[in-house]
Amino acid sequence: MDPIRNPFSPGAGSPPPELVGRDGILDQTRILLARVRERRAEKSFLLTGLRGVGKTVLLNEMERMAESSGYQTIFIEVHEDKSLAVLLVPHLRRLLFQFDRMAGTGNKVRRGLAVLRSFIGAIKVKVHDIEFGLDIEPERGTADSGDIEVDLPSLFLAVAEAAQERNSTVAILVDEVQYLSIKELSALIMAMHKMQQRQLPLVLIGAGLPILPALAGESKSYAERPFHFPNIGPLSEQDAAKALQDPVRASGVLFTDDALREIYALTKGYPYFIQEWGYQSWNQATVSPITLAIIQNATISVIRRLDENFFRVRYDRLTPSEKHFLRAMAQLGPGPQRTGDVADMLGAKITTLGPVRAKLIKKGMIYSPAHGELAFTVPLFDEFMRRAIPEFQLRQNG
Repeated sequence: MDPIRNPFSPGAGSPPPELVGRDGILDQTRILLARVRERRAEKSFLLTGLRGVGKTVLLNEMERMAESSGYQTIFIEVHEDKSLAVLLVPHLRRLLFQFDRMAGTGNKVRRGLAVLRSFIGAIKVKVHDIEFGLDIEPERGTADSGDIEVDLPSLFLAVAEAAQERNSTVAILVDEVQYLSIKELSALIMAMHKMQQRQLPLVLIGAGLPILPALAGESKSYAERPFHFPNIGPLSEQDAAKALQDPVRASGVLFTDDALREIYALTKGYPYFIQEWGYQSWNQATVSPITLAIIQNATISVIRRLDENFFRVRYDRLTPSEKHFLRAMAQLGPGPQRTGDVADMLGAKITTLGPVRAKLIKKGMIYSPAHGELAFTVPLFDEFMRRAIPEFQLRQNG
């Protein structure tokens, strides 16, 4: 079949042809946006889920919904090597200048610019080695302490009040929230707590790995007050079939029932993998319907693509000791696995594994779903590790 007409979209954050199985969270988003627009207090969201469940796709859809509702939006992706301030300042600067260009700008917008100038001066923000600044006098004593937990809530307050003065609303969307430092996450929670208390027109929707609720609780004990933590999981078998069948049906093509069952068994319902199998199956097929035999042939290409791209980019960031740790987890299965069992597999004491375990959690490779347990953040990563390191030998103490 014509590869140009292939309806599937494999890739990180690529919008699927059918966004299925997410009606509940999208309905919650509509309510959040509508209530905040009407100046009613409502909790913001921090979505959690494993890699490949479509969190970034959801954030992009939520941004589109916010813009359709008249919101001004800011979208950032957190990086391990960039501070939250560096990521936010260019967008807040653009937003406040946009408010400043509107007719009838009042004191709140000018104050917002002055507070942003104070914030910039305190942290000396540089983006791509270019120092950011504003040709405006700072507001002394506001957002200029250099402590982000103190300054960010004051900055958000000034921005939200400027938006309120312009009869506007602001949505800030943050991907990969787990890479924020504890102080940065604490600052965000404190800032959004103020937004909720004062019913100001600013919402925050973030997404991160399943470790996020624990990190939020560690940074601030009242993290549940300004935020909901919806968990985004894999699709049900029915929704997975719809995600595959509906896009091809528009071109007069169908998957057979046994082909759909095979894809679900291989992907475990994770949307990223469903798109990969759908994409390769379409390219392998010559006529409709797409059969089980085609899926089996396509699986070879899918595994190779996943190994070279989706899995390999994460694997290459690991040290030899981290790879060995994950290979031991993979030997035990997809998880969750008891930390003690991993230690036994490595022939090591649990206490000696602490530093490697902590580094893997920080890199977003594993998380702890319950006390004493570990699991991969990347679905099917245990299978990849067994392919990447087919021969596994215990590392004995001494």
